[in-house]
Amino acid sequence: MRKVAGHGKTLSYYDFGHTTVYAARKDPRFAWCAYVPDDYDEDGDKTYPLAVLVHGTNRGMSQYRDAFADFAEANGVIVLAPLFPVGTCFPGDLSSYKFLRYDGVHYDEILIDMIEELREKYRIPDPRVMMYGFSGGGHFTHRFLYLHPERLMAASIGAPGVVTLLDPDRDWWVGVRDFEQVFGKPLDLDAIRRVPVQMVIGGADTETWEITIKPGDTLWMPDANIAGANRNDRMNSLKASLEAHGVAVRHDVVAGVAHNDRPMLGLVKEFFADVLARGRGQGND
Repeated sequence: MRKVAGHGKTLSYYDFGHTTVYAARKDPRFAWCAYVPDDYDEDGDKTYPLAVLVHGTNRGMSQYRDAFADFAEANGVIVLAPLFPVGTCFPGDLSSYKFLRYDGVHYDEILIDMIEELREKYRIPDPRVMMYGFSGGGHFTHRFLYLHPERLMAASIGAPGVVTLLDPDRDWWVGVRDFEQVFGKPLDLDAIRRVPVQMVIGGADTETWEITIKPGDTLWMPDANIAGANRNDRMNSLKASLEAHGVAVRHDVVAGVAHNDRPMLGLVKEFFADVLARGRGQGND
């Protein structure tokens, strides 16, 4: 066992590199794993930003953590990969986490507490994180941007099947007319505008079978499909909605790629590295 200087926390062998999997302290139905760079020294004073990687419906949290280990080493970043298991709110529940809250479960607050748990464990001074999510994780990431922009250093939104537009004329989840009623806090457009945003998708991501919402479906509400037929259509609608409200968006479309983010992870790492370089150039650690 080893001691972290100034933190009063004891770390074990399993808290370095590819860490073991921990139950979330706020709610042990959920879990997380992390990657901690090799140069992390318990007795040192170097600080680290945090990147959060939100899984899609297939729940590949450890694969995402492992895929970003090279980025963590090259850029001095700690990586957090949360797990929101299937069946949390009802049998077969695949998707409630994608909308941040469902039936009393506040997924956003559970993730924030995971972040705080890591900040207490390691030297992560900035409460803001870089967040990437693909497919179901892209759902979560853009809605987290709306609800907690003050907690984001950057947001990378990967090919969500269903999007929430910054539409003041339609209710949540299609739009944000009743946002304050749903979440108990107003939408802070000024804070959202301060977050660098990337949207990333494969150019051949055109299947509609999983994302078309029909009357009788759990998600059905008027204008459920207003953003378009396929994921590229919906990403374009989301981009236009963000830009109409003054949010700058980097939009990366990878030609020939379908619904698979492995060929585009390099673009996410490049985006995050650019954000870090700009921040460090302004004197931030």
